Amino acid sequence: MTQEKQVPDLFDKITGESTALGRLLSKIPGLSGYMERSRRREADQLLRETIATRLEAVRVQLGQVSEELSSDIILAIDHAEPLGRVDTRLMGLIGKIKDAPVGYAGFFDAIKVKEDDLARLYAFDESMLDYLDVIDLSVAALNKAVMDEGDIKRAIRELDKAVRVANETFASRNEVLMGITE
Repeated sequence: MTQEKQVPDLFDKITGESTALGRLLSKIPGLSGYMERSRRREADQLLRETIATRLEAVRVQLGQVSEELSSDIILAIDHAEPLGRVDTRLMGLIGKIKDAPVGYAGFFDAIKVKEDDLARLYAFDESMLDYLDVIDLSVAALNKAVMDEGDIKRAIRELDKAVRVANETFASRNEVLMGITE
């Protein structure tokens, strides 16, 4: 069962909402590009907040699986350390996503970020939705393994791998930012 992306293209949503003031300000030379970048920045931030919120919900599900696992003291002891590592990595990923810089220079900043560079950054952040889906499915698979007394170790390893890959990928976001600001 695959989970479809529930997040609409936030940039299209934000840019589609144009006010009378926004239309007026867009007629000022040079300001429309600034406003476009500002909208992309807002879309990027909304997207990351959405991903972080959904990852927090997945983390709650992981806690419920861990609680179910603790009903058997032997299983709980056997899997406490690897589950703790996964939870720590997941918590770290959530923090990184929430605290990530938006990759945007303000109107009066010395560094000017081009719109196509912002689009690359936004596309990068949007790709994190795919990692979210994999992590979510991995937690569901772990839950199934716990409930069915299946291969819990394998399910934990798969979840850990998914969280590690998402962390590594998100860490490369800084490289995208460096390419933008150089």
